[in-house]
Parts: sequence; structure tokens; C-alpha cells
Amino acid sequence: MAEEPQGAIDIKLLKRLQKFMEQGGLVEMEIEMEGVKVRLKKGGAAAQADPQVVVVPAAAPNGSAVPVVPAPAPVAALAPAAPAQAASRFHLVRSPMVGTIYRSPSPQDPVFVNEGDVVKEGQTLCIIEAMKLMNEIKSDKAGKVVKINAENGQSLEFDQVIMEIDVAGGA
Repeated sequence: MAEEPQGAIDIKLLKRLQKFMEQGGLVEMEIEMEGVKVRLKKGGAAAQADPQVVVVPAAAPNGSAVPVVPAPAPVAALAPAAPAQAASRFHLVRSPMVGTIYRSPSPQDPVFVNEGDVVKEGQTLCIIEAMKLMNEIKSDKAGKVVKINAENGQSLEFDQVIMEIDVAGGA
């Protein structure tokens, strides 16, 4: 059995890192081990559920090139497709990460949106705190907020529905 060159990437490890990233709701992760840097980053809107793997070879101690194993193919999205009729009228705003939702910028301030409010594309809907970072969640569709599924201070899971927006009503 041939010995694996120092600094080579283990495909099984990459797959475990991808799974860990998906389960933890991480958007980006960078690791350096044994002289090799690995950066996992979710793609844009079209590939939001599929992490992309980018392997950056670090210089080997003796100055030679470090072999790089190609990254595995992205894992297929686990979320089932929504019915076409519901998708055409109601847009589900989902949590892009695990964290705590805050519906207002501070306890003294009014909430960003209420049920019945008409929102514009790009308007802030709430804040999700994850790892002590405050992440503004903005609407990617214009419409009328018909249902808010998360209470202020509630813990959210990755991909949990936060709000429902009627894209046919309002805007």
C-alpha cells in the first residue's frame, strides 16, 4: 500500500467537515492542518445549501509543491422542494444560520416588521445573533408579511422558517 504524501487531503475528512458545516449552519470555515489550508464556503443564492470546497496548498517545509486532492462534489440539498403553487405566492424567509433571533435593533426600539406590514426587497426583517455576531436578515422579496413564525429571543435552527411573505400582496 502506497504511503500518502505529507500534506495530502483526506476526502473522508473533507466530507466530514462539509457535514459539520451544514449541521452547524456555518457559512464559511477555514482550517490549516499539516501544512495544507482548506476553506469551505457556501455558494451564492443559487447554491445556498451546497457548500463549496476550495483547497489552498500551503508551501511544504522543503519548498516542494504539496499534492492537492480534488474536492468532492457538493452534497445535494436536503430540503424537499416546495409545491409550485405555494412557491409562486408565498416566500418563506428561512434562517441562514443557527442563532438567536431579535426582532428589533435593541430592547427599547420597535420591531423591524409586524404581520401585515408591506416590505421592500433589501429591507431588514430581523437580526440573528450567532457566535456573538449580529447578522441582519434582509428581505430578498417585496410583499406583505403574513406570518411571523419566531418570537423575539427564540433560538433558531439552520433553515428554520422565520417569516412568510405574500409576494402577490402588497408591494
